[in-house]
Amino acid sequence: MSKFLVEKCPPLRGTVRISGAKNSALPILAASLLGTEDIILEDVPRLKDVEVMCEVLSYLGAKVELLDKGIIRINSKDINNYETPYELMSKMRASFLVMGPLLTRLGKTKTSLPGGCAIGTRPIDLHLKGFRALGAEIDVNHGNIGAYAEKLVGDRIYLDFPSVGATENIMMAAVMAEGETIIDNAAMEPEIVDLSNFLNKLGADIKGAGTSSIRIKGVKKLGGASHSIIPDRIEAGTFMVAAAITKGDVTVENVISSHIKPIIAKLREAGCEVIENDNEDKVRVIGNGRPKAVDIKTLPYPGFPTDMQAQFMALMSVSKGTSVIIETVFENRFMHVDELKRMGADIKIDGRSAIIQGVESLMAAPVKATDLRAGAALVLAGLVSDGITEIGDIHHIDRGYENMEEKFAKLGAKIRRI
Repeated sequence: MSKFLVEKCPPLRGTVRISGAKNSALPILAASLLGTEDIILEDVPRLKDVEVMCEVLSYLGAKVELLDKGIIRINSKDINNYETPYELMSKMRASFLVMGPLLTRLGKTKTSLPGGCAIGTRPIDLHLKGFRALGAEIDVNHGNIGAYAEKLVGDRIYLDFPSVGATENIMMAAVMAEGETIIDNAAMEPEIVDLSNFLNKLGADIKGAGTSSIRIKGVKKLGGASHSIIPDRIEAGTFMVAAAITKGDVTVENVISSHIKPIIAKLREAGCEVIENDNEDKVRVIGNGRPKAVDIKTLPYPGFPTDMQAQFMALMSVSKGTSVIIETVFENRFMHVDELKRMGADIKIDGRSAIIQGVESLMAAPVKATDLRAGAALVLAGLVSDGITEIGDIHHIDRGYENMEEKFAKLGAKIRRI
């Protein structure tokens, strides 16, 4: 198993280009099953999760070709398989997103319960509620889930929680349903807007993505298109925090600043200088000395992203003062706390709250990435810890960050993979 060795480094300096968004690429790859002509996707990040999704598409009968770095061609004209095997589903939760496209395209889909990071219960009941509302019969049996429908008919669907995955899956199922579908209390994340833009290029009729009410008029057939994946706001946020924690000066390129407003606001609150340029797709972060403590509460978009909670906890571990971080999205997303404490962080957990008393410095220790974002937080902590931090289980990090160690090394970090 690979590990990262991270040494204490001088302030990071330079420019880093942000990759396409993992959380946008995965649903768009799944949505490619709906097209009947060639689809060209650009700025697709080279990640383990993307590889798994491409394997799923191929298994289902789509032709998937890597044309160039970050460019994939997909043709799903002749898809013939509606069952996704357990071996692929168990590797990644997002593989569940093929259910909506298969249901509307083939009238049936069968799969097993999805895998992914163990950050809490992420029930799929909202996905299934949406499919039922569109007229599908659902069969859950011994960890397998089937959905069947002779035809799907549009309906009004209210989501009890603005789930990103459920919003995406229901959108994809509804694009070829008869009549109109309205999703109320829909997720508003930028990745939802990207998926909607992609589907509309294929010939779908979707309005309202990015608001809490999405309206979808069913069409008979979808074609092909070219589409570029939006930048990854969580990767951008991770490198911005890296600038802050090392007291560095880093410019992140290929970023949409409106997508990272809560991250920018909290970094400014912590005492960093953040320079935005509305005419360019870049943001510069200058860490001015030791960060100040800030309080954070994770919320669905446009609130503070749960996917940045662990990275900010690493930053708050070395801040001046006491911070409180409240996690409202996932109930098991503090698994990185014990690992940060091994490095000398002073953190107490009280239910869904973490109280962090900032310390002057951290100490290197052998730690494990318990999930994707926890892994990123440990890398950030390692950059400012005395000694050499050994981070195990970095396969979690590889699921969501493209060439992480190379990008950090170019900024002057001392990080290597063994």
